[in-house]
Amino acid sequence: MIPGRTAIAATLDEALASCSKELVEEGEYIYSEESIEKLVYFLNSLSQSLITEEDNGNEDSEEVAIEILGQIRLYLSSPRLKMEVIDALAFELPKAVARFSCVSAKCLEAAEDIVDRFVQSVSPRDMLSVLCEAISSPREPFVVPGYYIPLLSGLAKVLSLIQRRHYEQVKTAVPVILNVLKIMCSKSEDGDTDCEKLFLEAARISHSIRGICLKLEGENNKNLRGLLGLYVLQVMYFVSVGITSDISRSLPVVLELSDLLHYCESSYVGLITGREVSLMSALVLDESEDGTNCFSQVKLGAVLSVIWGYKNSEVAEAAKADVNAVVMEIQGNWTRRWDVLDMLNHLFSCVNLPWEFKRHGTEFLLHLMDGIEKQSYDESADYSLYTPTMFSSLQAIRTVIMYAPDSLLRKSAFSAFRKVLEDIPTSWRFDVLKALINNTDSSSMIALLLGCVKDELLKGLTKRTSAEGDVVENSEINQYTSFWNPSVLELVEVILRPPKGGPPSLPDCSDSVLSALNLYRYILITESTGNSNSTGILSEDKLRKAHSEWLLPLRTLVTGIMAENLKDCDQLASDTICALNPVELVLYRCIDLVEEKLEC
Repeated sequence: MIPGRTAIAATLDEALASCSKELVEEGEYIYSEESIEKLVYFLNSLSQSLITEEDNGNEDSEEVAIEILGQIRLYLSSPRLKMEVIDALAFELPKAVARFSCVSAKCLEAAEDIVDRFVQSVSPRDMLSVLCEAISSPREPFVVPGYYIPLLSGLAKVLSLIQRRHYEQVKTAVPVILNVLKIMCSKSEDGDTDCEKLFLEAARISHSIRGICLKLEGENNKNLRGLLGLYVLQVMYFVSVGITSDISRSLPVVLELSDLLHYCESSYVGLITGREVSLMSALVLDESEDGTNCFSQVKLGAVLSVIWGYKNSEVAEAAKADVNAVVMEIQGNWTRRWDVLDMLNHLFSCVNLPWEFKRHGTEFLLHLMDGIEKQSYDESADYSLYTPTMFSSLQAIRTVIMYAPDSLLRKSAFSAFRKVLEDIPTSWRFDVLKALINNTDSSSMIALLLGCVKDELLKGLTKRTSAEGDVVENSEINQYTSFWNPSVLELVEVILRPPKGGPPSLPDCSDSVLSALNLYRYILITESTGNSNSTGILSEDKLRKAHSEWLLPLRTLVTGIMAENLKDCDQLASDTICALNPVELVLYRCIDLVEEKLEC
């Protein structure tokens, strides 16, 4: 229980008075460290009790906290208070006072005023150290936005007052601030307005850093501006993931941050391709230093900066960016397009990001790819260097196709997936699809990927047919028919006869098995009617292998499962039969085709 207000006021007055009791030793004024420790212990006990009472619905907690903070503010305002006492209290009171700000919004304002009084009176260098320590060391239940807001507000003012070693001081403070935002993002709840205030304070700190930049010249200015750019991008990420109920509530902070990006001379082209992020990182970050991991999401922050501008004209205007011009510039350069895809990888694969951003990212990607009239490649370039990027980017889009909460987004993501696939040079496209199939556990996704392979085969066949009688470069024909090779049968085999041994798992893998059977049937019919054997499917050894190692074991498995489930009448058995019916139909057709060829 909280003691009576009169008792609290009397005890607090006594504790404050004991801190400033004049003691003289050898003609010097000193203060009592023991008295300050007792004061802080008393205040911490009170704040703990008030938070507990507030959680239990005690409406008096706010009034008690306001009175305590009022007493402290009155004490610090006394003209008789010695500067030595203020300096000593500055090392302990900001942290103790910030705990009271967790009680209510009014308490937060009162605590902020007290912190400001210390900022105005005490050495900026000392206060920077004090505030960073206070920000870094709260314990539950004070790990909430209300605790941090007055401290961050004071920190923004302290940074503006620093006179020397600006870059080093800012670089010390930034990881502390970003760590707070990281913690709060992991704990934030929908409708948490204090979290919005916290982000606003983080944005105000960036304005303080910009103010310092204006005082510096040459290399110091360049380094600090790079640090500011990374800070803004990291905060952009935290703002985007920290307010999930309605991302439009993040707009005021995003507008401020976008204006700062323009000040840092960051362009949307440089951000969305990642090139400016790399330059800033190379300028500022040293892996041997502590705290550099606080910038782990700057690339995603750069992507989000552009996506915000793509969806909101106010944001683009704040960043002084023309989104359409940016898109047109990227469309005309293959390597830049793949740099963008590499950056979008961070957005699509981020599990903490609201789906709305992934929807906007998908729309941006579709807009980018739709505007490409004709793919053009640099003949001298080694595109194998981009294969990891191609693979990881398509994998990231694949996660949206598989896990998006609504069908419209899944369809849009698959459209984007197909367009990205088409942008890969044909000579590398098969290898990328093969890698995706071999690294996918989802039967439905494998079926879609095999469908893409079939479409590539059809396009190649159409191109080869239309080229007959026309004067077409052999290299162009080869480019479009590169899927018609023996390797395509390996994709069928990996599904119908898995590398780990045994037939495929049914009915779990019915989608991928059906797609593999359809692909095999299509190749077999096409090669037979076209009097060609590009894939080698018509050779006797390939036909016998498919018959004995793929199709017959699969028939045994399917007929066994079907017979077992026909005995039961429950829903699971019915679902199994429905899943295997089309597999059985296509399987028997494939067996018939193979046996016809073997009999010829």
